[in-house]
Parts: sequence; structure tokens; C-alpha cells
Amino acid sequence: MICVKPVIASSIPRTARGYVVSVKLPRVYEGKPTPRRYGVQKTFLYNQYTRMLEASDNSPIIFLQHTNFAAQRLQKLRRDIADANTKFSVSLSSPTPTPVEIGAPTLAVMRTSLFGVALRDFAPLDAEQAAQIAGLVKGGLAVLTLPSFNPPQLDAILRALDRSVPPKKPGVAQPAPIKPQDDPSFIPGRKMQRVKPVLTPELVVMGALIERRVFGMEGVRDVSKLPTLDTLRAQIVGLLSSPAVQLAAILSEASGGKLARTLEGLKKGLEESQSAEATS
Repeated sequence: MICVKPVIASSIPRTARGYVVSVKLPRVYEGKPTPRRYGVQKTFLYNQYTRMLEASDNSPIIFLQHTNFAAQRLQKLRRDIADANTKFSVSLSSPTPTPVEIGAPTLAVMRTSLFGVALRDFAPLDAEQAAQIAGLVKGGLAVLTLPSFNPPQLDAILRALDRSVPPKKPGVAQPAPIKPQDDPSFIPGRKMQRVKPVLTPELVVMGALIERRVFGMEGVRDVSKLPTLDTLRAQIVGLLSSPAVQLAAILSEASGGKLARTLEGLKKGLEESQSAEATS
């Protein structure tokens, strides 16, 4: 199941104000304590975001930009991610009934102001990397954390996100509200019936922090197409062992009576080359 933090709101109000992630130094006001002191909830979130960044060595962080998400739609998105992760775990299982245990990803809606402070104070990242992460998202920020760096798992979850929230078609805008003068059934002096606009949620993968390296939108897609670490190790071992295998095959063919014929052929080749040099 997807881990849901109790302190993080499970809904994204449509009228909520959005803030840009800022890593700039705070202003110093006269009479205000320095550094700034946060309340209990903000301190908890700051520590949570700091631990998330510290775990980015082994747990990739995917940055998502969201728009027009309601509470029910966000819950459905979490269920879709959980289902994709479950199917991925079953696909990697052995023929035995026991499936492979794969950690569950976590989707959380971030407080951009506090995340910017945690990003600025995170020592392993320099100012340039922090500015790159801050510049990835310009609106609502959600973060998807994976338990470990597993490219096939990342690819399965990205495909689930595309199915759950299809990309917005270019040139398609949200329907504008109908004005009273544009409604043919409008009667002056009578209050119009309020119609709730149907907004289409949008979710865009903006970048990632993987092993403390910042990746853009296209970089995340490229990383998801990589094989697993075990597969890469097997390929490296195969490349390193192939010359030894070829040498062993040659020696096995030259064993016994074939060895004499191989040496005789080598001798004739040397004699022919020497005679050709002498005649020239």
C-alpha cells in the first residue's frame, strides 16, 4: 500500500495559492530572531523533507507538478500507483507462489516554502544543484519517492501515471464560465443557477533527484529505460570474460593432434612471409 503521511493534507484545494520553490537566503528583519523559529508542525515537515533528501542516495525522488487535483482524484492516483507497483512485483516473482518483495513508493504533496528551506540547508547539494531543483516546478509540487533505484519499477510507475492522468492535448484549454449575457435562458433580476466547472487534473513529471544527481524531464524517461543493476553487472562480467572464453576455445581446438597442425600452419606462414621479403 502507498504510505500516507498523516501530517500531509490528502487534498489539493482548487483555490489554494501556489508558491515557487525558493532557495534564496531569507530576509533579516530588525527585532526578529535569527535563524527563524518554526512551530511544531512546520518543524516536523522540515525534518521530514530533510530526511527525504538525505535518503536520495538510495531512494530516488521524482518531482511532479500538479494542477486541479481534488481529494478524491488524489486518492485514486495513489491507488493507481499502488496497483502498478503490485503488478510489477508479481511480474518479477519466481515460478513459486511467493512473490518478490518490492518496497512501495510514497506520493506526498509538498509545502513548497518549507521544501525550499530544507533544500537550501541540505549540505551535500551545492547551490547550483539546489537552484536546478527549485527551477523544475513552477506550480503545485508533489513528490514521489521510490524505496530503491530500480529503473523497471520507475518505468512501470511512470506508465501508470500517464494512464491515470493522460497528458493534456496541446491547444485544449479549460472551459470558461458562462456569463449572464451569454446565456439565452437568462432572465434579468433572477439569480443564475450556479454550475460547478469541471476541471481536468494535470500531472507532469518535471525532474528527479537520483543518487544526488539532478535529472530533467527527458532524463527521467531515459533513466527509466535502463536495465536493473544486476543486469548491468551481468553484462559487464560477460564483456570481461569473453576474451578468456575465446582463448579457451582456441586452445581447446588446438589440443591433441590439432596442435601439431596449428603449429605447422604457423611455420609455413612464417616461411612464406620470409621468402616473399627475400624475393622483393
